[in-house]
Amino acid sequence: MLMDSFAEAQSLFLLLVFAIAFIMGAVVNKTNFCTMGAISDWINMGDKGRLGAWFFAIGVAMIGVVIFEVFGMVDADGSFPPYRNGQLIWAENLVGGIIFGIGMTLASGCGNKALIRVGGGNIKSVMVVAIIAVIAYYMINPFPDSDSTLFTVLFYDWLRPLAIDLPSNQDLGTLLAGDKGALSARLAIGLSIGAVLVVVAFVTSEFRGSFDNILGGLVVGLAVFAAWYVSSNVMVNVDDEPMRMAEYVQNWDFIAEDAEGQPDDSRPLNAQSFTFINPMGQAFGYAKSGFDAAFLTFGIMALAGVILGSLVWSLISKGFRIEWFASVGDFFSHFIGAILMGLGGVLAMGCTIGQAITGASTLAVGSFVAFGGIVFGSALTMKIQYYKLVYEEEASFGKALVASLADMRLLPNSMRKLEKV
Repeated sequence: MLMDSFAEAQSLFLLLVFAIAFIMGAVVNKTNFCTMGAISDWINMGDKGRLGAWFFAIGVAMIGVVIFEVFGMVDADGSFPPYRNGQLIWAENLVGGIIFGIGMTLASGCGNKALIRVGGGNIKSVMVVAIIAVIAYYMINPFPDSDSTLFTVLFYDWLRPLAIDLPSNQDLGTLLAGDKGALSARLAIGLSIGAVLVVVAFVTSEFRGSFDNILGGLVVGLAVFAAWYVSSNVMVNVDDEPMRMAEYVQNWDFIAEDAEGQPDDSRPLNAQSFTFINPMGQAFGYAKSGFDAAFLTFGIMALAGVILGSLVWSLISKGFRIEWFASVGDFFSHFIGAILMGLGGVLAMGCTIGQAITGASTLAVGSFVAFGGIVFGSALTMKIQYYKLVYEEEASFGKALVASLADMRLLPNSMRKLEKV
């Protein structure tokens, strides 16, 4: 996809991202694809149908990325965010994932689900998205009249020193085969893991018996892969040679005739796929700029596409309805959950889509760590909520926490004060 000017390339890039996100938003709404719901069904009811859909999506995206990378049609090495970064921030991935998992459980869904609900008329999710946007923005950008961010104030001093500096990329292929053998190793590893995930999904009767689960997993996986492909292949023709848009912006003063149409930052033009927490922060920055086109990014178009796709399906299916908080407690649960999602999603460098599917498709170790943290944080929170629901006043937070950790075999049963439920 070679365009004659940067403006044409950027327009095509943003339009295609919006179209893919629109389709994904409509299908996710129609099929009820929900990563938090997948964990809830599994933990609370033993139903693995939606968990299978999640695994299927990861497998499809992973297989697509590793195959197309071999042919030079996907550039996951230079991605935004840098999933394969040589600095493995495992502690941030893990802690951020746990915080995000807790937050999405309190707020009734991950970032993608909140967007789907906004399109369906859920006012609660509008508040959730707005809070995430502000928190995510200030996790990366300094406070007014300051050089400090939420990340530097809350996390940097005790988490960043735990990072591991690797000699090269952190993806499984590079770690096992080195730089020279990385491409072949990624193909073998990605095909193997992807195939296992697809088989695991279809072995589950709840998954293969549901058309919606199969459709949801397939479309989300293909959407993630399609976004990787588009963002890796829209280029600008410069002296009859293709140039990536990010490189064009980096050399803007030497190539472009004037500053008109110059983006604020070149990084959001690198190869990438769907993630939703940092883009909510980008949307806040876009609004702060007075909707300056220089701040319009892949992520912002993805948010708009998912919301509008969900809205269209809600109207077609007559599922659109206005929803508000059921109680004061419900309000504070979503309020706190949104804050935690904003903090954890940026700290972990992604959400249930951004790390568990998009990041995992690059085989980055940090993505798998974040994925585990999200599942653990969400599952633990659900168990605590369940114990408090069953035992009511008898179940203090401490007792519910100990019982939940015992259920997860992280503490001995002798420590529990509540019978297993």
